[in-house]
Amino acid sequence: MGEIRNAERTRKNILEAARKEFFDKGYTGARIEVIAKNADVKKQLIYHYFKGKEELLVAVLDQLKVDTPDWAIFPPNPVDIAEHRFRIFSQTRMDFLRFTAWEALETQPQQVARKQRREETLQSYVEDIKLKQEAGLISEDLDPELLTLAISALTTYPLVYGDVTKMITGLEPGDPQFQEKWAKFLTKISELIFRK
Repeated sequence: MGEIRNAERTRKNILEAARKEFFDKGYTGARIEVIAKNADVKKQLIYHYFKGKEELLVAVLDQLKVDTPDWAIFPPNPVDIAEHRFRIFSQTRMDFLRFTAWEALETQPQQVARKQRREETLQSYVEDIKLKQEAGLISEDLDPELLTLAISALTTYPLVYGDVTKMITGLEPGDPQFQEKWAKFLTKISELIFRK
């Protein structure tokens, strides 16, 4: 039983170190040697648990779903969607947003497993909008895909481009005052968008 606990603890330590390394430096900049050092394991042990860098990253992304289960909750009222996503991003997903910015800037081979997981998540947002349209909560003339893209932009841009946020508002994206103002703004915008 002790060996199983040790293996679980070792895997968890590797995933935590990998998350930090990937999310701080992007896929291309992340180094297995650094992950091993920060997890306090030998590099070879990482390859015992994971076939390579890509499989390790996919495991990190899969762990995000476990770590933040409320991320998968879709508020029943469409007016609350943008504020909900913004609060999740700003409170628990800033590191992931940094990673997605790295990923967008890096030239790398298309990784099927990683792309598939992200696409499934994003398509679940589109499906939620479609279900809300079918229930009569969202106007039929709003394209679910474009609406999902707009909500994604409104909830991530101020956080990813913190320097722009500060230049415009004078506040850092992590400042509770900014976060409260932006959350209220998202609700007001949503009320206008979803007014029937």
